[in-house]
Amino acid sequence: MNREVIIPLLIFLVVIFITGFYASKHLKTTSNFLQEYFLGSRQLGGFILAMTMISTYGSASSFVGGPGVAYTMGLGWVLLSMTQLPAGYFVLSVLGKKFAIMARKIHAVTLIDFLKERYQSKWVVILSALSIIIFLFSAMAAQWVGGARLIESLTGLSYTAALFIFAVSVLVYVIIGGFRAVAITDTVQGVVMFVGTLIILIGTIVAGGGMGKIISDLAAENPGLITPFGADHSLTPLYVSSFWILVGVGVVGLPQVAVRAMSYKTSKGMHRALIIGTVVVGFIMLGMHLTGVFARAVMPGIEVGDTVMPRIAMEVLPSWLSGIVLAAPMAAIMSTVDSLLLLVSSAVVKDVYLNYVKPGADDQTIKRFSLGVTTVIGVLVFAMAIHPPELLIWLNLFSFGGLEAAFIWPVIMGLYWKKGNASGALASILMGVGSYILFNTFMPNAFGMHTVVMPVLLSLIAYVGVSLLTVKHHAAVQEEIITKLWSA
Repeated sequence: MNREVIIPLLIFLVVIFITGFYASKHLKTTSNFLQEYFLGSRQLGGFILAMTMISTYGSASSFVGGPGVAYTMGLGWVLLSMTQLPAGYFVLSVLGKKFAIMARKIHAVTLIDFLKERYQSKWVVILSALSIIIFLFSAMAAQWVGGARLIESLTGLSYTAALFIFAVSVLVYVIIGGFRAVAITDTVQGVVMFVGTLIILIGTIVAGGGMGKIISDLAAENPGLITPFGADHSLTPLYVSSFWILVGVGVVGLPQVAVRAMSYKTSKGMHRALIIGTVVVGFIMLGMHLTGVFARAVMPGIEVGDTVMPRIAMEVLPSWLSGIVLAAPMAAIMSTVDSLLLLVSSAVVKDVYLNYVKPGADDQTIKRFSLGVTTVIGVLVFAMAIHPPELLIWLNLFSFGGLEAAFIWPVIMGLYWKKGNASGALASILMGVGSYILFNTFMPNAFGMHTVVMPVLLSLIAYVGVSLLTVKHHAAVQEEIITKLWSA
């Protein structure tokens, strides 16, 4: 065990704990537990909003898996990763004011709150809640495995012990502090990601003898490494451009990202978040994936891509500094997990329990149930992560894409198209999830495009087509919805 590496990580975890306890005081004094616990009382400023979106969006794939693929594929994968640059800008531009205004008008705390009021359908709510619980539960468990593996590799502890440390770290600050704790810790984690990216990129360039020598070494090994098409020429222009559907347009449909567009305090803060978020996402994605490519010139022959970042950090940086840098992937994993944990908890508490089990529950009952549900979910995820089944890994691969295909049109069209109705939303969710599973299983990357593209298009057709076919059936309800949501 290298103590110089461990100490910065321990300091990072201590800071996260302190932040959680700081945020918990707002839960003790608030008059509206739901608004505070699941939405931070809609008080996020521009900088915190930007950083919590970045931290939630960035995960283990951004700091571990992505650079590992870039190590194998070369600069073409860096180009592909940069399609994520406008993600935050796009989300806040599309949702931004309109979503926030409608959410405040109907006192929506979760994305499903909005869908419930917009479509007035029990089945839209139940199907949406089930999608979130099933897909994000699986994705969260896989992230916990990644966090435990990182701690295991750095400390020499057993996998179970590492998993326990990671689980306790996340659960404590989420349970005691809620959304505000998640948002503030996301900000700390976002800063760690930014600084870690800068340090490891500079260290790798220096170790490789400068940019010119690194590029020459890569070209000498395989000319494909420095082309837009990848080492094996598999990154076609159509595939790279279609990837933007997954990491750009489709991000609007991710519940854990969309809910952040409901949580800002002022329009000025939201506009500031647009700029900060775009700049920071661009730097982190470019820096981490370039590091993955450049690492190939410094440490050729790494067989397991996921080990590239820990190994290159230990190779090119002093031990104490590599500990600081390796807090970045830990921050990325934790910031994704905490958001997913809170989102799954809100789906159970707010969207199912309060809507259909006990609508008249008082604030104290809601508080106890929320804290209990969050704890139980954490324990269940911990149990799954100890011996994760193969199905869990498979679900994680398509969970985000499936959620995008399910929610993107009920959210966007629900905001901007008054003729959209409950039947159209149900058809879109069923078509999006169903076709994504089928394409992912039997025809991945259909027609040379990313797998998510066809399901997103089919779910749009389903939404528009079924909504138009059932206009008369929903006429009375639609008039009431339009009056409530679009009235001044």
